[in-house]
Amino acid sequence: MALLNEHFLKLSDNSLFSEIEKKVNSFKVIHPKADLIHLGTEDVILPIPATAADAMQRAIDEMGKESTFRGYGPVKGYNFLIDAILKNDYAPYGIQFEPGEIFINDGAKCDIGNIGNILRHDNTIGITDPTHPMYINSSVLSGRTGEMEKDGSWSNVIYIPCRESNHFIPELPSQRVDIVYLCYPNNPTGIALPRHELKKWVNYALENDTLLICDSTYKAYIQGSDIPHSIYEIKGARKVAIEICSFSKCAGFTGIRCGYTTVPKELTAVTLSGERVQLNPIWEQYQKIRYNGTSYISQKGAEALYSPEAKEQIRKNIIYYMNNARMIKKALENMGLKVYGGKDAPYLWVKVPRPLSSMKFFEKLLFDAQILSTPGIAYGSGGEGFIRLTAFERKERCEEAVQRICRYL
Repeated sequence: MALLNEHFLKLSDNSLFSEIEKKVNSFKVIHPKADLIHLGTEDVILPIPATAADAMQRAIDEMGKESTFRGYGPVKGYNFLIDAILKNDYAPYGIQFEPGEIFINDGAKCDIGNIGNILRHDNTIGITDPTHPMYINSSVLSGRTGEMEKDGSWSNVIYIPCRESNHFIPELPSQRVDIVYLCYPNNPTGIALPRHELKKWVNYALENDTLLICDSTYKAYIQGSDIPHSIYEIKGARKVAIEICSFSKCAGFTGIRCGYTTVPKELTAVTLSGERVQLNPIWEQYQKIRYNGTSYISQKGAEALYSPEAKEQIRKNIIYYMNNARMIKKALENMGLKVYGGKDAPYLWVKVPRPLSSMKFFEKLLFDAQILSTPGIAYGSGGEGFIRLTAFERKERCEEAVQRICRYL
């Protein structure tokens, strides 16, 4: 008989997002004509740049002609996109990589989940609290997390507290950790790490032989001059960090699927016998076994994102979302609420009025104000007492949302 990977069954207990979905569906059934404002979604609303759409249309036309048809592409990605990434995303910050160190993906989420498959199951992992559940869930499926405790935590996970008292900046673990997941600018708190804080993590990783898996999905939203756009701006990061990026949130590619993962050739892991092995060729081998590459059409669209016209459109889109974030933050603060984030990321981390829990406040906003948010407890115990709002909505809808919250409060 076929035996199940029983780690999947552990996820059935991690049902907060399922509970949230049920509450939202229940609300829609009870109030079918309700005008629900979505400030809980991570999906964008503004269209992709026209130059990217045109590039993909041309690519489709190429696929319809025998002379220009393309089948399977390079597993690592086409050189035209890799070269554009090296020239635009790294070179301006004084970072130089070889083309063989960039791997095109179909969005950050897949590689964040898959990268753990080239690492042993008994590595210790460190995860910030609060955190997005995908880091935990992918580790659960790999058998690294142990068992779920009564409080919803996992027995083999080293949690890195990010609390209001330290402005949600993660503190270095007191013990050695094999793998640490970092997402900055952060989802859900909206906080970004200044250079001196990110340097602490690189130094910790160098001193403790720790692998940093860095989710840089929101780097395009960085506004502060002291916030690095890549961990590789920090000296020594090539030896300890994998960086995973996406075009989804900066360019509207959530439905197109394209991004990239950077695995430096200096980066190594250790076998049980103590042998140092480069991770770059191991990841390439894994890709050849498990992946057929991102579509040519998506990659041509992504290449076009680096055109002057597309860069300007992306800049305007980001300004649009960040103006929403600033407006919501200012309005909520004027109501007496404590709000974090919204400066270097399109997320707002809002402290819940006492004595409500994050889930209860989520329900109040849903049923009393017809606003969809995300309760902080969904991101771990460290999220209790907060809700997350996003700026991925129309300006007028965001304005209506703060008016409703004001009336509710």
